[in-house]
Amino acid sequence: QVQLVESGGGLVHAGGSLRLSCAASARTFSTYLMGWFRQAPGKDRESVARITGSGTVTYYADSVKGRFTISRDNAKNTVYLQMNSLKPEDTAVYYCGARTGSQASYGYWGQGTQVTVSS
Repeated sequence: QVQLVESGGGLVHAGGSLRLSCAASARTFSTYLMGWFRQAPGKDRESVARITGSGTVTYYADSVKGRFTISRDNAKNTVYLQMNSLKPEDTAVYYCGARTGSQASYGYWGQGTQVTVSS
C-alpha cells in the first residue's frame, strides 16, 4: 500500500509560480511511476505530467509544456511539480498518483491540493 500526501498549493496571480510536492510512503519508491493530474470544476481529471521511476523519462500535457517541470528525489520519496507562468486556466485540484510497472492504471492517489490562479 502506498500513501501519498500533496502539499504546496495555494492562490497565486497569473504569471506566478508554485511548487507542488508529493511525499510517498512506498518502501520501494523508485519502482513507481509517478504522475501529477488535475481536475477543474465540472471537468474530468486530466494528466498533467508523468515521470518514470528513474526520473529519466517525462511526459507533459501540451497545455503545460514549457511551463511545468516534473522531477523526483528517490532518496526523499518525493515527486515535485514546478509550475511557472501560471494561467487562470491552470486553476484546479492537483493530485499526485502512483502506479507500478505492472499496473495498467494509477492505483494510488493523494488527497489533492488546490491551486487557484487569479487573473
